[in-house]
Amino acid sequence: MVFHPVDTIAKRLMSNTGRITSATALNSVIFRDTASAPVLTKFTSLFPGLGYAAGYKILQRIYKYGGQPFVRDYLTQHHAMDFEKAFGKGTGKAILNATAGSLIGIGEIVLLPLDVLKIKRQTNPEAFRSRGFLKIVADEGMGLYRGAGWTAARNAPGSFALFGGSAWAKEKLFKLEDYNKATWGQNFVASVVGASASLIVSAPLDVIKTRIQNRNFDNPESGFRIISSMMRNEGFTSFFKGLVPKMLMTGPKLVFSFWLAQTLIPAFGKVV
Repeated sequence: MVFHPVDTIAKRLMSNTGRITSATALNSVIFRDTASAPVLTKFTSLFPGLGYAAGYKILQRIYKYGGQPFVRDYLTQHHAMDFEKAFGKGTGKAILNATAGSLIGIGEIVLLPLDVLKIKRQTNPEAFRSRGFLKIVADEGMGLYRGAGWTAARNAPGSFALFGGSAWAKEKLFKLEDYNKATWGQNFVASVVGASASLIVSAPLDVIKTRIQNRNFDNPESGFRIISSMMRNEGFTSFFKGLVPKMLMTGPKLVFSFWLAQTLIPAFGKVV
């Protein structure tokens, strides 16, 4: 909940197809109809879709951080030698962790409807037309999975960088052979490296994914048309819109949750 307003700001910046040339324009893009309202009203306008966000993030974190160790253990048991032969012992281990994260990331598209509804609430609330959750599910059905391919394409490298960056830090910076033996401090540094890499690597596809998902249900647009329009009208830098607020606030959120998971999961493993 604490980080939701910053996520809303990032999504609105990513959805903006124009160039922001002044503080007034930035204010209008972020706060929209409440741009000239009092500060408290502006702040509360950044919380649409909070319920969807809570459901999505809880399920995503459980699935992602809980599932990656199982995939990692499977790859270690059956394919560790292949990774070592291809990349060397230390690097191979880091890439194996990254690959496990990437495979888990692709599977996240199961939760896509909650993410789609969150983004529409944040950037295009008119798309709901006063309909509740159950009515939208009944009306739209599989349309809630629109952009699933682009989401998978975004999640795969993002999760690869998240788990791979963390594993690289533990391997190269701290010389750990057993990543589960990392201290709280080492897990924190590794999480910073992984989270930063993930946000940067996934940024371009995140913008495309957001623009696919923020459109009206009855007026979809393909990812390739969005890319063409962005290159023609906004330039290459448009693929990194919203990255600064994500790095400033979403980054710490990702660091905290990833650090907590990497620290507590091995601890629970010892107890159980």
